[in-house]
Amino acid sequence: MRLALITDAWAPQVNGVVTTLVELVAALERRGDEVLVIHPYRFRTRPCPGYAGIDLAVRPGREVARLLDGFRPDPVHIATEGPLGWAARGHCLRRGWAFTTAFHTKFPEILNAAVKVPLSWGYALFRHFHRPSAGVMVPTDSVADMLAQRGFRNLRYWTHGVDTRLFAFSGLPVAHPALAGLPRPLQLFVGRVSYEKNIEAFLALKTPGTKVVCGVGPVEQKLRADHPGVRWLGVLPRHELARVYASADVFVFPSRADTFGLVMLEAMATGTPVAAYPVDGPLEVLRAPAGTPVGGVMHEDLGQAVAQALQIERGAARRHAERFGWDAATDLFRQYLVPAAAPAQQPVIG
Repeated sequence: MRLALITDAWAPQVNGVVTTLVELVAALERRGDEVLVIHPYRFRTRPCPGYAGIDLAVRPGREVARLLDGFRPDPVHIATEGPLGWAARGHCLRRGWAFTTAFHTKFPEILNAAVKVPLSWGYALFRHFHRPSAGVMVPTDSVADMLAQRGFRNLRYWTHGVDTRLFAFSGLPVAHPALAGLPRPLQLFVGRVSYEKNIEAFLALKTPGTKVVCGVGPVEQKLRADHPGVRWLGVLPRHELARVYASADVFVFPSRADTFGLVMLEAMATGTPVAAYPVDGPLEVLRAPAGTPVGGVMHEDLGQAVAQALQIERGAARRHAERFGWDAATDLFRQYLVPAAAPAQQPVIG
């Protein structure tokens, strides 16, 4: 299979979408598939306004068309709704090619939090973007339900996976030089330090021990000033990040806007249990088949979730993470792809 994957999120950007796509490409290539990744760093870029650390391709249309025509893909998958996604969408429509898309991030919520764009406007734009897609891949049933209620069609449930070898299990929290001597329990957040992550809810908790933040982003300086007792680690290589996960006593996921939350799986793979709100991402990641959270605790009182998660045995967290393997996720992804030569979907009025 010759797959064209178009994404505005790619390394060296650091976020869950990038991690998911990098892992997906590696899994596909291990199976013998040829993947052309059309990403921002093939182009001239500029920083995303108000969202430092995210680079956007500048006027990529002509080069995207050249790359797609030269590659002659079997399927086309458009992973993001940025400049590259719009350019690939337009070219596919002009060529009469079918394609699939994905809804990884609740950008309407980000736009609303950052620059007060009404949610209805953001979702109307995204509904228009995904309307001609032969299949919109979404990470949870609850996100699929939300999008369906907003008029999205052709939704396909696609869960994600975690690299359980890189994020190796430790039965006890490991020692880490950057965290040596800090009062325990160590409560860890990993991710973009941005508007939609609701990190303030974590940092404001009156819990014993030390709060640790690993990541950078547009609200970092304000949070650093407001919470001087927090240990800030910035961005770390993934092998080093795995050690930080394994050093924590509990991983705190305060976001109410994430569609999945891959960082929760990474933490649990190392044995670190999770505390979160009972919202879209955690409801997917933390629920066992019988409906009982076993890798973490969800509670509307985040402090209660932290206290209860600290009682979870680390082996139970690891066993829960092992349910999310990349083999099954890759099988599901390939199943949803469509031949580019197939007739493009007729637009559905949302």
